[in-house]
Amino acid sequence: MRKIGPMKPTDFDVVILGAGPAGCALALALARKALDPARIALLGPVRPAAPPPGTGMAASAGVDPRCLALNHGSRVFLETLGAWPGQAAEIRQVHVSQRSRLGRVVIDHRDLGVPRLGNVVRYDDLLGTLHQALETSGVTRLTGRALPHLSGHHVECRYDGGVVSARLAVQSDGARPSGVERQYGQNAVLTNVRASRPQPGWAYERFTRNGPLAALPHPQASDIYSVVWCCSPEQSETLRGLPREEFDRRLQEQFGDRLGALQSVTKVSVFPLALYAGPSRINLRCIAIGNAAQTLHPVAGQGLNLGLRDVAQLAQALSPWLLRPDSDPDPHCTEFTGRRRFDRWLTIAITDLLPRVFSTRIPLLEHAGGAALLAMDLLPPLRNQLARQLLEGMRS
Repeated sequence: MRKIGPMKPTDFDVVILGAGPAGCALALALARKALDPARIALLGPVRPAAPPPGTGMAASAGVDPRCLALNHGSRVFLETLGAWPGQAAEIRQVHVSQRSRLGRVVIDHRDLGVPRLGNVVRYDDLLGTLHQALETSGVTRLTGRALPHLSGHHVECRYDGGVVSARLAVQSDGARPSGVERQYGQNAVLTNVRASRPQPGWAYERFTRNGPLAALPHPQASDIYSVVWCCSPEQSETLRGLPREEFDRRLQEQFGDRLGALQSVTKVSVFPLALYAGPSRINLRCIAIGNAAQTLHPVAGQGLNLGLRDVAQLAQALSPWLLRPDSDPDPHCTEFTGRRRFDRWLTIAITDLLPRVFSTRIPLLEHAGGAALLAMDLLPPLRNQLARQLLEGMRS
């Protein structure tokens, strides 16, 4: 991974703005297709290194508390980039239910003919693995933050280290997309819990009247689960301030006893939830992917999976242009936006609809949601069609 000195304008074929998972994955994918990987620039802030695995469950300053549910398609893609983390918990079955209402559905990897539905990895583990892969990729690494500005047929990016210009810029994080916006009136409460009766390979999505509640197997231990509990901002602040025993009692009340007794083992973190979605094409020479194109509700864990599909298809679309970077990239960018449109908006619609339907507090709609779960459980083609979208999305 090449670095350049400060205050030196440099010309690149592509500059990627944002060194999160989507930006790093794109840099790796483009480096494999470019004539000169050094002409791919990755611009982003430096993150503190995560502690090595096995150093304890307690969250500490500088450690991202999030775990990521990556579907089968995302794992295969990251493995091709040499960027799959060493620690990952398997998801082979997903149990979806609704609290106090009829209906549940189980999605099983065997019904879809895959070795697993997905995996759960720690955010910092994934990012560290991606950064390690970048060290030998030949990509140029720049430190800082910048927004792209169109300048003729190039893009200019001014940042703390100087100015870079590129034929094409890709915004991958750090910029909120503009277009569709929905405030859910919910926060995500994150913590890790120990279960007295763990179920290896099972993940749970439980819809409550306050919002969805997910329990995902944690990569650090077989009896640890990562909990994502969506509820109102007022309730989330109450939960954050509760003594641990009372928090555990309320969690148990909402989740049930499928995993036995639940005991929290890390502090509670809270994140606000909203939908933001905008166009994939910002202007003639700038494309948005990942969180810069769409920020989703965490239900069904689709955010990064959708972003990685952006990455895979953008790399595919730009592959011919990277062999002739002096040519016009516009046709290849147009091809990318056309290919991504259906998958993006279908996934956005699913993740937007689910938390709103199941938390209306309207009995008729809640019963209808339960009936839909029951129908999917009884009709494998219906269940598998939805599961296939969430598992792999539309990649072509």
